Amino acid sequence: MTRDEYDETREGREQAQGRWRGRGRVGSPGGRGRGGWQVADLPAADDAEDWFRGRLPSAWFSEVEVTVDREEILVVGTLAEEADGAEAEGRISRFRAETRAERIEIAEEAQSRYQRKVSWGARLGASGSLFTHVAAPVMTRLRQPERRVLDTLVDAGVARSRSDALAWSVRLVGEHADEWLGQLREAMAEVDKLRSDGPTV
Repeated sequence: MTRDEYDETREGREQAQGRWRGRGRVGSPGGRGRGGWQVADLPAADDAEDWFRGRLPSAWFSEVEVTVDREEILVVGTLAEEADGAEAEGRISRFRAETRAERIEIAEEAQSRYQRKVSWGARLGASGSLFTHVAAPVMTRLRQPERRVLDTLVDAGVARSRSDALAWSVRLVGEHADEWLGQLREAMAEVDKLRSDGPTV
């Protein structure tokens, strides 16, 4: 295991330990688990980007991008300095090491507020790195025609396994259907809003 891999494992473990404080574990009776988007029992995270912009030290980033899904809040910032190539990679590594303790503290606050794991990344020039991130397993059942698509990708060397082929296919759809996916997310958000405004049973 490399030093970066060890650091990422340790950092993720430390953040996860803080995740269960306060409201209870996600998915447990004391927490706010979520089985599907139609089960609206996770706290809303519409204001997550604003919260992080207000909570992060102003000296860290010149720009911040916050992406949210059901399991994770990914915070990727552009470092407020200039560098390229190996120098940029070195400065990203230094930033990661120097800010680890404070990022864990901020992540624990956000995880208590939003009941999602917080992951971090940084960019500088053309370089970028994700420090910690969630690779959430997704179970699915496929019929033979769909399995054959995955097997073709594996046999052609595009993917190492069916799971890799499925992940590759999802990335491909995401790259070529951004507008449609954006409209779908907006429609889902409107449904969630209407549900939250409705009467409580």
